Amino acid sequence: MAGKTKLYYFDGRGKMESIRWLLAAAGVEFEEEFLETREQYEKLLQSGYLLFQQVPMVEIDGMKMVQTRAILNYIAAKYNLYGKDLKERALIDMYVGGTEDLMGFILLFPFLSAEDKEKQRAFIVQKATSRYFPVYEKILKDHGQDFLVGNNFSWADVHLLEAILMVEEKKSDVLSGFPRLQAFKARISSIPTIKKFLEPGSQRKPVPDDKYVETVRRVLRMYHDVKAN
Repeated sequence: MAGKTKLYYFDGRGKMESIRWLLAAAGVEFEEEFLETREQYEKLLQSGYLLFQQVPMVEIDGMKMVQTRAILNYIAAKYNLYGKDLKERALIDMYVGGTEDLMGFILLFPFLSAEDKEKQRAFIVQKATSRYFPVYEKILKDHGQDFLVGNNFSWADVHLLEAILMVEEKKSDVLSGFPRLQAFKARISSIPTIKKFLEPGSQRKPVPDDKYVETVRRVLRMYHDVKAN
């Protein structure tokens, strides 16, 4: 029998955070092994499990999975968060792709210089309010349902809530012009598994700090500066 799902990553958000969100939404308990040294990372490389020499890696159902999207696809399908048919799955993929693009602007934010962070903050808010949030506001308005796809809770809803909260950390009133997204945020946040994940003491990670950045740089030997968009 396969053991408890286990995540291999840093003690911080990065690309693993969306995986944590989806597992939590599905009510799946998981444990984590945090990469803190270069030696740990090299041991994983030597094991051969990091097919493309990258983390995240997730141990689930007897598999050691890499590639974030493949991991998320598997979890969503396994726990019925991926729509009821191929058309719904296509919609979920489109909406998740959009929120992924938005979150991509935030992912490297902690690694920027102070000057670049201010530029990137404005860029993130501008993109969220002009390109991404209007799309989801219109979707919710047009079909008048509680969830993005098929009026059932799905991966698309989990991903959008995660993205909303990430942008709100950059500008707290970013949803002021989006009443349906405000209601959506409140509605999804009240789902029991999500509510539990949002409570203090959960495995949700805080906003990345200098310690997280230093650990990632040291383990991955990131010697170059990251540039803003």
